[in-house]
Amino acid sequence: MLLNSVMFNVPQTRSLILNLLLASEERGQSARELIASCALFAIRENSVRVALVRLAADGLIEPAGRGAYRLGPGAAALADDVATWRSAEERVRDWTGGWIVVHVGALGRSNRVKLRARDRALAMLGLRELERGLYVRPDNLAGGVEEVRSRLNRLGLDADAAVFVAMDFDAQREARARRLWDGEALTQTYRSTRLELERWQAQVESLDNETAAREAYLLGNDAIRLLVFDPLLPEPLVDVNERRALAAAVRSHDQVGRTLWRRLRLARDNADHAVAPPHSPQFAPHTAPTRP
Repeated sequence: MLLNSVMFNVPQTRSLILNLLLASEERGQSARELIASCALFAIRENSVRVALVRLAADGLIEPAGRGAYRLGPGAAALADDVATWRSAEERVRDWTGGWIVVHVGALGRSNRVKLRARDRALAMLGLRELERGLYVRPDNLAGGVEEVRSRLNRLGLDADAAVFVAMDFDAQREARARRLWDGEALTQTYRSTRLELERWQAQVESLDNETAAREAYLLGNDAIRLLVFDPLLPEPLVDVNERRALAAAVRSHDQVGRTLWRRLRLARDNADHAVAPPHSPQFAPHTAPTRP
């Protein structure tokens, strides 16, 4: 189904709620606000309330006043790392040919929760499996192996996993390591995503408030996810200039999206004031994200 220029795929209720709360930071949002925002994506009130209960039980959200929620401790570390997409290019340095290696072959695989956290941590730091249980990435991240080890542990990698730097792979392993990523496909994705954001911004003023806010979220969510999970590869593995151009376009889109959600929020407030009795509570101001 098409909503103007953007394909409308209903986001997962849990992810949408977490993204909305991430944008509101410490203040949180009321259940009423979250229900109204989720309704833009054809998500029913009952689904929102069920998701809120389950997120609270999992420790991912917590109460923030009567009938309101904010991110809980279970989501804090992940939220902090996700938010660094805006400054990702500041976390890279020149590559001198070394590789950061993570060995997980000796770690257990029976605990599915720990395994999911481990896999997510490795993916978010751009590591790929070179051999069974042996993951690698170029050693081009600021802070070196110590910073990578710290971030991996915060994101859920087992504390006893071996994280180290390797130099001078044999020619066969060096070639295989470089082929773990399709650099040409990554570069093309940077370019096509940037162009899509720019085309959408060029016609956004022709959209009504709800459609514009919804499409801003859908496009921004996909683009930010691309940056969050981007491996931040160095030249010559990818075209770094295309990645930087995409990051600039996403930052611009994020600002546009926040403005649109504030505009929608104001329209809702005005409608509530028009029909509410004198002492009826109103929504608290909030900004919704363009991301998940």
